[in-house]
Amino acid sequence: MQGDKLIINDNHRRAAGGIFDILVPCLEGHRGVYVITIAGESGSGKSEIAAVLAESLSQNGVPNTILQQDDYFVYPPKTNAQKRRENIGHIGPTEVRLDLLDSNLADIISGKTDIEKPLVIFEEDRIDSEILNTAGIEAVIVEGTYTTLLENADMRVFIDRTFEDTKEDRALRGREAQDKFLERVLTIEHEIISTHKARADVIVTKDYNAMEV
Repeated sequence: MQGDKLIINDNHRRAAGGIFDILVPCLEGHRGVYVITIAGESGSGKSEIAAVLAESLSQNGVPNTILQQDDYFVYPPKTNAQKRRENIGHIGPTEVRLDLLDSNLADIISGKTDIEKPLVIFEEDRIDSEILNTAGIEAVIVEGTYTTLLENADMRVFIDRTFEDTKEDRALRGREAQDKFLERVLTIEHEIISTHKARADVIVTKDYNAMEV
């Protein structure tokens, strides 16, 4: 997503380092593209951890790319926020084109190298498209709230931090008004996303340690 702001700190680096240590043995001998999903609640550090993990993989000779769930929303961010205010029942996985994201992953895994995918332009509140060249890619990191639900994943990482734990981080990011309505949204998301923890292969704890399940 164009316009996203990342604030990476030592906690994100510690979590990414732990995931990397677990991931390396899984990559050895794996044939084809390896897909890692990183999921969690709003402000839990998904994008930041994904960015650090991608850098670590690159530095260790593993070409990779990141796919952001934010690019796959049905509506662009500001419009989607308005849809939620019009109908609180709008909140949930149906807000996201998970089927398209899974389809793009299937194409990458099958060896297709030019992937047409959506691209959100945050400031303009619109969804464009782009061609992602995946030639030579050995790993794909997919980050987003509901990415644990994706079928085309080899390793599912779940960040076990609730919206109450992430209040400071969300305020720093500044993407949404921190009001009572947002608290309702985050409560609903928490009820949905917390059930996805059971599908995870790796849990990132509240203190940013990564552990295999």
